[in-house]
Amino acid sequence: MNTSSPAHKMAVAFARILRGAGIDVPLDSVIVFVSALSKVGLENRDDVYWAAYATLIRRHEDSPIFDRAFAIFWDQLIAVDTAIYEQQTESVTLLIDSEDTNNDDSNAAPVDEEENTLTLRFSSIETLREKDFAAYSETELREAEQFMSSLKLAGPPKRSLRLQKANRKGSRHDIRRTMRAVLQNDGEPIERYWREPSTKLRRLVVLLDISGSMEPYARALLRFMHAAVVGRQRVEAFTLGTRLTRITRELANRDPDRALARTSAQVSDWSGGTRLGECLQNFNDNWGVGSLARGSIFVILSDGWDRGEPQVLAEQMLRLQRVAYRVIWVNPLKVSPGYAPLARGMAAAMPYIDDFVEGHSLDALRELTAVIARDSRESTEMRKVVSNA
Repeated sequence: MNTSSPAHKMAVAFARILRGAGIDVPLDSVIVFVSALSKVGLENRDDVYWAAYATLIRRHEDSPIFDRAFAIFWDQLIAVDTAIYEQQTESVTLLIDSEDTNNDDSNAAPVDEEENTLTLRFSSIETLREKDFAAYSETELREAEQFMSSLKLAGPPKRSLRLQKANRKGSRHDIRRTMRAVLQNDGEPIERYWREPSTKLRRLVVLLDISGSMEPYARALLRFMHAAVVGRQRVEAFTLGTRLTRITRELANRDPDRALARTSAQVSDWSGGTRLGECLQNFNDNWGVGSLARGSIFVILSDGWDRGEPQVLAEQMLRLQRVAYRVIWVNPLKVSPGYAPLARGMAAAMPYIDDFVEGHSLDALRELTAVIARDSRESTEMRKVVSNA
């Protein structure tokens, strides 16, 4: 997607206004809006209005606010200069027509402008959602933590060996429960009981590259890992550098400052080199293949720059892919114009990745949560395409 196109700038600017007004506008709706604008054009007001309404509004009760917001956006922001799209407008004031506006009674009480004004304000998090993590200040990182903690990292459930009671006929006859009921009714068979397999949450394993090339993003992504560990059951966290370090226990503290301080003390190879292949071999040998990775959703946060041998990384990715439910690679550099996975490490890993996604912003992490929730069968086609590339 061309993020510098007028259609993209218009869609992002208007989506921010709607979000500030309290209307939920997910990222996928904005993407569809951009596509619609590229087809209908930006010149005709009605075309833009209906393209926005059809793609961004999901509830009829949001229509009045949408109409007012669109009128102001079109008349005061777009008509002036297209460069206005790039401005980070903090608020837009919309005047609400009063029923007494057209009353010519000179004795009528003056209208209180504050009571007839609707102000749409952006929260600070709205201005950060598309900002690159590399440009974040420490204050912005703290503000972003709240958004990260709201992300749901569920994922498809895993079938358990345990059986549970079934309200309808399941796959197995519950003989014990049925016989107990028979004995309680003087040997008279009344009802047959059934059991069915239960489900449990799949383990999520997250590995963060903390090498020098990832330093601009590691501080934000580490906070994302903390939010995952404290906000979800069955999460394991590791860092990748010149060595593999398990940091699950350190990140389990709900206080972000304490968790990050303990993690910093535990990890000794911050901003150093990268041995992705050797680190993954350590994980596979001691943690992954036999236990943690089997049936798990595996997330690697890395730019793919590796000083080790590509063949080692390829071999270990193959071992991991064979036992993991999904392998997701999150690369903050993927958003860069003209990016291609040509780095030795990234190129070696690509054939064994189910999903290759961006990881440079809050919106990118939100998209990551949707990828994690996706069924593995939906990623099969991507793996085939990558393998044949």
